[in-house]
Amino acid sequence: MTAKRDYYEVLGVPRDASPDDVKKTYRRLAMQFHPDRNQGDKVAEARFKEVSEAYEVLSDADKRRQYDQYGHEGLRSAFGPGGFEFSRDFTHLSDLQDLFGSLFGDSGGGLFDDLFGGGRRQSRTGPQQGADLRFDLEVDFEEAVFGSQREITLAVSEQCPACSGKGSAPGSSEEACRHCGGRGAVVSSSGFFQVRQTCPVCGGGGRVVTKPCADCRGSGRQKTRKRLTLRIPPGVETGSRLRLAGRGEGGVRGGPPGDLYVILHVKAHEVFQREGGDLLCEVPVPMHVAALGGDIEVPTLDGFATLKIEPATESGRMFRLRGKGVKSLDGYGRGDLHIRVVVEMPAHLSSAQKKALKAFSDVAAQDNYPIGGKVRQRAEAFFARRDALAKAGE
Repeated sequence: MTAKRDYYEVLGVPRDASPDDVKKTYRRLAMQFHPDRNQGDKVAEARFKEVSEAYEVLSDADKRRQYDQYGHEGLRSAFGPGGFEFSRDFTHLSDLQDLFGSLFGDSGGGLFDDLFGGGRRQSRTGPQQGADLRFDLEVDFEEAVFGSQREITLAVSEQCPACSGKGSAPGSSEEACRHCGGRGAVVSSSGFFQVRQTCPVCGGGGRVVTKPCADCRGSGRQKTRKRLTLRIPPGVETGSRLRLAGRGEGGVRGGPPGDLYVILHVKAHEVFQREGGDLLCEVPVPMHVAALGGDIEVPTLDGFATLKIEPATESGRMFRLRGKGVKSLDGYGRGDLHIRVVVEMPAHLSSAQKKALKAFSDVAAQDNYPIGGKVRQRAEAFFARRDALAKAGE
């Protein structure tokens, strides 16, 4: 299998490129490699898919951050094990429609029908599939790690039951649009080009309703609120997408409904910080345990675990518990739990405790604090160098 190219290299932008620069570059490349401008050119088609995939990632702040940190492997939760799929994962359809609409009509010149999923191709006068919907859902850390079941409520447009989505009153019929002659588009000349645009009267359908349905006012759909049960699998993270087939906008003229994509956003947690499948947890260690060594209890997803602390453990030292992180979304393996120990100073000291600490301080030597000694030596070297430079400049 050919290794994927770096997304920044694909678009030809630096790693610190602004969102506007990324978008401008993509629009230029998309125009250059658009399949309707390079009919039959498989190389151009492949390049169009490649730049579109790169744009999907680099134009999204969360995906770009994951990619910058973990590369292509870091996008498994966003695109799944199979990788990017244009018809499923490209979320910037409006960008392309805006770019190509004046040249190829509002459908993008057949790009989305013929090249990326012919199943979506539909007649503007026949059944039309409903639009896909996006729903952003905030979930707790525990729900993301262990999985849960949530109920969501959203407003969607469903097929009007009175007219079966046709938009016309029962017993009435449609007639051909007089403005475009039933073609659904009007063509005008502009220099050397002929510009094809959607008919503004019939909206590209080619036919107009003579007597609109009273219930939906001719739209063929009605707004309604739907309550759905959503299963959140263990291992999801911010940016993970859940697809509910057939739960999007209702179709028109008997067409099937679109899909609903739920985008998850995981709340921050007070104990654990997450990086992919790994977890980070800061655990306070009593001063005497850090000095003398001993066992401490640390929190894990499975409960408390015992961690052995060596004598003279410094604050900030990291320990790793393998396999104690988050379960992978595909069910294979778990990440690691990283423990950062922070030496905690005693508080609310009794007289006896203060006396004991005073006794220790009376017998403590510089060798008991090697780090402080090193810092002092380095500072003295700095001062000596400073004084030498000052003397040389006199």
